[in-house]
Amino acid sequence: MSGRVALAEWRLPASGPEALRLARDVGADGLQLDLGGPGRGEWLDGPGRTEAVRAAAESSGVRLLAVAGNHLNDVGLMSPAARPVLERLLDTAAALGVPLAFVPSFRRSAIATPADLERTAEVLAWAAGEAEARGLLLASENVLTAERARALVRRVGSPAFRVVLDTFNPVEAGLSPEVLVAELHDVLADQVHLKDGPPTTGATPPLGGGTGRLDDTLRALHTHRVPVRAAVLENDYRDGDRARLLADLRWARQHTDALVTTSGKEE
Repeated sequence: MSGRVALAEWRLPASGPEALRLARDVGADGLQLDLGGPGRGEWLDGPGRTEAVRAAAESSGVRLLAVAGNHLNDVGLMSPAARPVLERLLDTAAALGVPLAFVPSFRRSAIATPADLERTAEVLAWAAGEAEARGLLLASENVLTAERARALVRRVGSPAFRVVLDTFNPVEAGLSPEVLVAELHDVLADQVHLKDGPPTTGATPPLGGGTGRLDDTLRALHTHRVPVRAAVLENDYRDGDRARLLADLRWARQHTDALVTTSGKEE
């Protein structure tokens, strides 16, 4: 297949069906959704919400690509409250027919110590088994070094587990995305987050205009033949500046075309 350029719902000025219509209007091919939760908008599995989103996807022609459990950054992936959220995340992803559910490890879910890594791996190993049973892939988004990320993958020990690559979070954490690609290319998810910076919120620089060295990361993805199914824009567009969003979409299409068309595969 030709790869898709997509949007992340949580970085848009609209959510749910409205986000899908926005994605259609600006010419995006797909959308990653957020599960929602307190302070993060309506629950995606709330009454009638899943059905409305599925209907909007069908009418708009915008592909639903993944569901993110961003609420876990508030709850803490290693806390007892995480497993019910993970179950909701996986059930909702299965109900929407997306191939991927992913779990960020920031704030209360940050993996700061060896003990955190072990506890995170234990939770994700259970969740990966649940994902596989539902026909899904589960992924972790984190800012671990390549060595520690590889250790996480080994400890989870599931063929249904992946690592989400973000093109700026590692830079902000003092890491090299190119090194991460080189060391983890065989376990990366086929949906990659494109953003530049700083800052991480507000009027983020246009893609290619910040300190993220995006060209180097894209070159590494191409060199290591990572099968990228979707390049997902994660700059912050919540201020409604459509011109900036359209400019980033153009940049992403121009700079990922060779990557996604030579390596992308539809599952």
